[in-house]
Amino acid sequence: MWQRIQTLYLAIATGLVAALFFCDKAQGVAFTSYWPYTVLLVIITILNVLALTTWKIRIFQVRTAVLSAIITLAFQAWLVVDFLVTGNDPLFKVPAIFPLVAVILDVLAARSIWADELMVRSASRLRSSKRKH
Repeated sequence: MWQRIQTLYLAIATGLVAALFFCDKAQGVAFTSYWPYTVLLVIITILNVLALTTWKIRIFQVRTAVLSAIITLAFQAWLVVDFLVTGNDPLFKVPAIFPLVAVILDVLAARSIWADELMVRSASRLRSSKRKH
């Protein structure tokens, strides 16, 4: 499991999203201080953990990684809108871009998992055609 690059991508993405529970998005404002953010973070973390632990079911793993990327991208867009709407111009911290990095890692993982699935299908098709001859 850990020897595959997609597992490392998913583990790093999960770590970045889980780190948001303990970080501030701006000076003195935590991500978990607003309950819709907390709900989204819990959903994204659960999806990333599911994608990380279901390596035997590659199609499900791809779907959960892509769903996690979509929800994380929506969360990042919501953060950007909140940052633009805030009138007092707060100083934003580095963890505010963690969701964007997690989206990139989830997409890379989904591509790698899908490439593995295509390789397995191709190999099984070759084996089945050899048996028929």
